[in-house]
Amino acid sequence: MTGPGVMPAAPPAPPAATGPEPARGPAGSGVLGQLLLALVCGGYAVGAVLGWGSPRLSMAMGDFGLSIAAGVAAVSCFLYARTRGSRFRPAWVLFGISSAMASLGNAAWGWYEVILDTEVPNPSIADLFFLCFAPPAVVGLLVLAKRPVTRAGWVCLALDSWLIGGSLLTLAWSLALAHTADIEGGSVSYAALNLAYPLLDIALVSMILALHFRRSSAGRSALNTAIGALALTVLCDALFTSPLLHSSYRSGQILDAGWFAGSLLLAYAPWVGRHRESERGAPEEPSAQDARPGAVRPAGHPAIAAHDRTSPISGSLAALTPYLAAAVCTLGILYNVVNGRSVDRVVLVTACTVVLALVVRQGIMLIDNITLTRELAHQENHFRSLVQGSSDVIMIADPSGTLRYVSPAASGVYGRDASELEDTELSAHIHPGDLGRVVHEVRRFLAADPAVEPTTRIECRFQSGRGTWLNVESTVNRHQGGLIFNSRDVTERVRLQAQLQHSAEHDPLTDLPNRALFTRRVSQALSGRRSSDRGAAVLFIDLDGFKAVNDTIGHQAGDELLVHAARRLDEAVRAGDTAARLGGDEFAALILGDTGEDRAAREGHIQELADRLRKRLSEPYAIDGNDVRVAASIGVAFAEPGQNAGELLRNADLAMYRAKAAGKDRVVLYAPQMQADVVRKAELASRLRSALNAGEFALLHQPVVDLATGKVAAVAAQARWRSGQGILFTPAEFLRVADNGDRAAELGRWTLEQAIAQAAERHRSGHAAPVVVRLGARRLLDRAAPPYAVEALLTRYGLPSGGLVLELADSDSEVPQDALEQRLTVLRRLGVRIALDGFGGGHAAADALRRLPVDILKLDRSLVEGVVESARQHKITAGVLRIAADLGLQTVAEGVDRPEQVVALRAMGCTHAQGMAFAGHLDEYRLRRTLTHGTYALPAGPVVPAPQGPPHAALVPAATGGSGGAGSEPPGAGGGASLVTRRGAPAVVAQAAAAGMPRGPRPVGPHHETPVPPT
Repeated sequence: MTGPGVMPAAPPAPPAATGPEPARGPAGSGVLGQLLLALVCGGYAVGAVLGWGSPRLSMAMGDFGLSIAAGVAAVSCFLYARTRGSRFRPAWVLFGISSAMASLGNAAWGWYEVILDTEVPNPSIADLFFLCFAPPAVVGLLVLAKRPVTRAGWVCLALDSWLIGGSLLTLAWSLALAHTADIEGGSVSYAALNLAYPLLDIALVSMILALHFRRSSAGRSALNTAIGALALTVLCDALFTSPLLHSSYRSGQILDAGWFAGSLLLAYAPWVGRHRESERGAPEEPSAQDARPGAVRPAGHPAIAAHDRTSPISGSLAALTPYLAAAVCTLGILYNVVNGRSVDRVVLVTACTVVLALVVRQGIMLIDNITLTRELAHQENHFRSLVQGSSDVIMIADPSGTLRYVSPAASGVYGRDASELEDTELSAHIHPGDLGRVVHEVRRFLAADPAVEPTTRIECRFQSGRGTWLNVESTVNRHQGGLIFNSRDVTERVRLQAQLQHSAEHDPLTDLPNRALFTRRVSQALSGRRSSDRGAAVLFIDLDGFKAVNDTIGHQAGDELLVHAARRLDEAVRAGDTAARLGGDEFAALILGDTGEDRAAREGHIQELADRLRKRLSEPYAIDGNDVRVAASIGVAFAEPGQNAGELLRNADLAMYRAKAAGKDRVVLYAPQMQADVVRKAELASRLRSALNAGEFALLHQPVVDLATGKVAAVAAQARWRSGQGILFTPAEFLRVADNGDRAAELGRWTLEQAIAQAAERHRSGHAAPVVVRLGARRLLDRAAPPYAVEALLTRYGLPSGGLVLELADSDSEVPQDALEQRLTVLRRLGVRIALDGFGGGHAAADALRRLPVDILKLDRSLVEGVVESARQHKITAGVLRIAADLGLQTVAEGVDRPEQVVALRAMGCTHAQGMAFAGHLDEYRLRRTLTHGTYALPAGPVVPAPQGPPHAALVPAATGGSGGAGSEPPGAGGGASLVTRRGAPAVVAQAAAAGMPRGPRPVGPHHETPVPPT
């Protein structure tokens, strides 16, 4: 191959062992056993050669030594058969019985020679035991051998055994057995006994030779060792029965060393390789279906694996066994002819039966071959139909990477004829970007063990006939040193997976990355940047006023606005940066750092980019022919060393919410103090959850004073939280924690109920000053609250409806004004008066004044603070008061803390005021004392005519009388006294300045409230 090949030129050989490496203990014990066996057998052979030192010891070692060795073999076989529960257990039991017969025969032989010191009778009981040695061994070999599973197989096994046995009988009869049978003077039993030994040995040798080529793949080492032991024993028997050695044999000679070694080798046989066999596991024997001719087995089938491990030489010898037997039989006949003898009838009959068996066997094999050929042809046609009719492309590549076969399906899948692809290099059709990965995978697969990894899967891009690249998935198998590729087109699947991946990581509306992808890219940016680079930044963007767009012109228009905003955001960032939509109207941007800039320059650049983005997002959007405007609040956080993605995103989110809290439509950079504030707020919120149930909240009231008379016209209720640590929290602190949450709603319900309950109690005591309760517009329309909750509370506690003033705390533009107007109208019909809080602090309050039915207008603190010092502020406040007078509304100035402010506001026509110029927030005891014992003195000052409008009126519809009531005359109200004393306590100190405006020390409040720590 000219380029990088798909397959290496010479694939490395697979590893020799696939299982775990055997432990050193069992391997070491096996070598030690072999050495011990060799030493014992060698020592016995040396002793036999040297004659054992004495004739009697030589006979004892020749008889009882062989008996002991055979007994050891019997015990070993029985013990192995008892501890190993395999299908070969009967074979080792039979080998044990055979060895026991040999042990008993040698013991009987020794009884005559050594104990009785007499000649061994012929025949004797020892001969009976020796004759019983061969039959169990033959049956045991049949059990150990690979069993035929068909009738023809059993017939072939019997014929092979007879071929071998008959040929050996012909040869042995020609050489020695005929002489033994013709011994003169011998009895029939003697002749039969002399022929029984060699005939049984011939049968045993026949089975050994016939089954050696059919041995099972399981326990192969043990079977080979057992065959070797029996072969050695048969060889010694043959030498013993031969005319040359039979007459001169004496116990204890070198021939006994062969029997001794055969017995010990059989004793060692069952334990050979048992550790390796137990680790690998015994392969299964083939079934009848697998063993029949032409049966197709899977590649990983145990029978195939065992067949692959069989040596080709062994297969050839197994096929030549019948012909070798016929050759031996012919050799026996030729031996008689050459020596000038007539052919013996035994030889002639045996030779004829051997030839007949050979003919029958060849006929059976011919029938099997014909059946096999038909089966192979059928299977070949079957597989050819499967390959040619398959929708997958099947390709065969040789070891060099050249395609030698391509199925016809290539024309439909690749758009190329199979002939066009054949004899071409596979690498020429693979995408260059995938070629290296494919080569690596193929080489790894060829180097792996086929038993562990028979197949692998490769996915790459393959060139089609149209010049495009197809995504192809291939299952790869080994084939004669090469590879078989079963390939299919998965382009649509890959495209669908890419679409699903894109959908999972992108926002479906704007197609920007979603939160998951954005977080991953932030993590990649933080992990990839250098520790000294702090330039990467994250921008969190929230569109202010987006909910109003959905509520006014519809959600479809809102979606269109989000698409336009996403497009503007994407155009504003660089190509390497990331713009994302996190959800709703929240967006984010990742701005990668520039290592060429220092920290200050980088922060300035990012802040400038964020401000340009804010302005761009705040420009009008053309939607359905309308110009829609929203603002953008942006929080910016810079990456710090050791920071993870979650922390960086959290910091940017905190900065964005700080921008919204600061008034929206601005850019705020993250500062560490923001996180500390969040922690403090979380701790406070956690304690706030249990504060209501623990009774830690108290209700305080601040008098609202009529500026015309100094009387207390109403009391404004406000909650205070005195925590278990003794800290008094003002609403400015804990309402920020509870805002827009469940706790805020619960606190609002508690304040309203407590204020009505206490006002009703005061009303029954004769104090008719109404109570002012601050309530948010959202709380007033809360669907989760019980319907007609205000009416129910008034009825439950018996407070007249005129005794309650609801102060509308906010006029959020997102609150449905129609529903709010209807709700307020219902309450006014009951007699509840409505006050509008914070007028002058924004355009929303002006819009609420235009639409909502209100009775009282409460000035924002910003209109009061500079009313004395600033002439411009003085005119603005005076204008607002004139508007209220023209509308017939009462006015209340909040935060009036100095006497000169009282004079200025009264001169401009303000009807009521509350603040430290009169009193702070009073507990119930001090409040009742104030209502009972007096009014507040008003500071003296020049009288300025009030604007034209309705006369001043109290916040209560009518005076109800009573001590300290709204109708009582305040002490010194008209005398301009500078000091009014109630029970000896100074109330207000007012001193006129040279310009006529009152000047003097700050008035002292009538109570001493616990100081509140600064927030």
